[in-house]
Order: sequence, then C-alpha cells, then structure tokens
Amino acid sequence: MKDISTQLTMLIVSLLGIMLTGQLSAAEFDIEGRYDRIKPARVLEKTDKVEVVDVFWYGCGHCYDFMPLLQQWEARRPEYVDFKRLPAIFSDSWAVHARAYYTAEVLGLGDDLHEPLFKAIHEHGRSLNTKEEIMGFFSEHGVSNEIFSKAYDSFTVDAMARQSQNMPRRWGVRGTPSVIVNGRYIISGRGAGSHENMINVLDVLVEREHKAMLERQQGN
Repeated sequence: MKDISTQLTMLIVSLLGIMLTGQLSAAEFDIEGRYDRIKPARVLEKTDKVEVVDVFWYGCGHCYDFMPLLQQWEARRPEYVDFKRLPAIFSDSWAVHARAYYTAEVLGLGDDLHEPLFKAIHEHGRSLNTKEEIMGFFSEHGVSNEIFSKAYDSFTVDAMARQSQNMPRRWGVRGTPSVIVNGRYIISGRGAGSHENMINVLDVLVEREHKAMLERQQGN
C-alpha cells in the first residue's frame, strides 16, 4: 500500500509539473519571427489607443475558423485598445462581401450581422456573391430592399470600400486572416504558426505598443 501511495504521489507531482511548465511556456511565449513590421507605420485613425484591425474576407475559411478566437479576445481586450474590422478587397469578387460588411455598419448592424454572414457562407453553403443575394440575406434580418440598396450604393460605403482596397496593400498584407497592431505590425496564421499563436502574438504586441505610447506621452 505504501508503494502504491508513493507512486500516486509521484504521478500527481509529475502532472502538476507538466501543467506548471505549460503555463510558464505560455507566459514566456516568444513572438520573435512570428510577425512582420510595417514601414512606414500606418493607422486607420490616429487616437490615444492601440489600434487593432482584423483584416478578413467572408469567403475565407481560415477567417471563419479564426473568428471565435478573435471574438474571445475582443471580449477581454484591454480598455486601451481600439478594435476595428476591415474586409479586404484583393479581387473584384471580394468587393461584394466588403460592401455587405460596410452596409451593415452604416445601418448600425455591423456586430449583429458579422457572425451570421460568416455562418451563411460556411455553414449553410450560400455564396452571397452578388448584390441581389446580399439583399436577400439582409431582408431575412429585417432590412427592406429599399433601405439596403440606399446604404449599399451610398457614397459612404464607396469610400469605405476604397479603404478596403488600399490599406491592406499599404500594410503589405498577403492574405487573410491578418491582424494589424497600431499600423506597425502584421500578424498572420502563416507567420505565427497557428490561429492560437496569432492571439498570443497579439497580446504581446498590444502590450508592447501600449508601453511605447505611454513612454512617448511622458517624453512630451
């Protein structure tokens, strides 16, 4: 009995050691080589907060897989973070999805329809590749065709769509999903190694930028 008790004690100690080692490894996550720098730095909007931009495409399966992790991060993000989304336009076929996002934003439905748009494409097999298909989706969520068309074809959505064409290229984004931190860093799945690692890198870079901003403010 004594030998069995001793073995159990050693097993428990060993398991605790593995758990603690894992926690320590996560706490000391090495981000070097897992992100790219943007030169010169470019933010969407200059504020006193650290800007974090989710660069995505509704048709991207990796973006859909990354969405829940980013939503969890968004819910716990520090108060000094200004979180934004930017639907990239790397080809004409992406433009409809970008305009769908911005139409929802203009109508005050950006947060409400973001996840349903992803699910409509990736869970329900809908392409939503035309204005008419997007209109039908909005109609299902209580938006009349007239209100939808007015927003979708508006000058405001046109201007936002131009930003979606220009900014990813200026940042040097090569694919989605990508996360831009304060216009200075690009985080991608390929660079970070996994979607989980993208969040780890994001945490470190956000804290780094926050400290740098405080130092600059104190220097002034």
